Amino acid sequence: MLAGTHAAVNAVSLYVERGQETFHSVHVEAAERVAVQAHRVGVERLAHVSGLGADAASPSLYIRKRGEGELAVKAAFTDVILFRPAVMFGPDDAFLTTILELLRRLPIYPMFGRGRTRLQPAYVEDVAEAIARALQRTQTHAITFECGGPRVYSYEELLRALAREADLKRILIPLPFAAWRALAWTAELFPNPPVGRVPADGHDFWMAQYGRLGASGENQTEESASNGGNRPRPPIRRVPFAGVCPASGLL
Repeated sequence: MLAGTHAAVNAVSLYVERGQETFHSVHVEAAERVAVQAHRVGVERLAHVSGLGADAASPSLYIRKRGEGELAVKAAFTDVILFRPAVMFGPDDAFLTTILELLRRLPIYPMFGRGRTRLQPAYVEDVAEAIARALQRTQTHAITFECGGPRVYSYEELLRALAREADLKRILIPLPFAAWRALAWTAELFPNPPVGRVPADGHDFWMAQYGRLGASGENQTEESASNGGNRPRPPIRRVPFAGVCPASGLL
């Protein structure tokens, strides 16, 4: 499939494990197979889309498998270009679209924890353009780009901004992570639940439809953020509610 290809991009991801679809099978084994095949057939450039905070030593299963996947890809394709985007949004996405749908449904909206979780949403088309430009670089050595939008929001700030844009008046109430965990387990009993769990250890339980908020480390929980995690990533271009990547000249 990759034979005769100049460049390839692996953006396959998984946020909720189901059956044989596990974080290890997708983020490590499948990613490694793509990299091995790309190297074998002579693909010149390979971009691998991972996530902020990927760390093979993390106690979180999701974050650890993201990190292990990066290591496996690097071992198979030495000059890989790694992209670590923050949570992305775009038309008909599973992030802002889901939040807005829930805001419209719920006059009283439960927040994760105290709403202090920090996130830096990036516009998906900006990330895609950054990847395309990275593949066109004349330098061929391995490099990692960490991508975020132009503004760092607390979760509460994001909810209030979205509610204002939608002309909604909503009451936001804090909900402990333990309560979210219980709600997520219950919701998974139903088909297409709006809330689900990401089986990352400890408090990394989030709404499944936008699991990257916390479980991938891209936007960390209140506890990890207070310990210095989630450094803001400077954007290099701005679109409505967006922008992307470090000051690297890509956009």
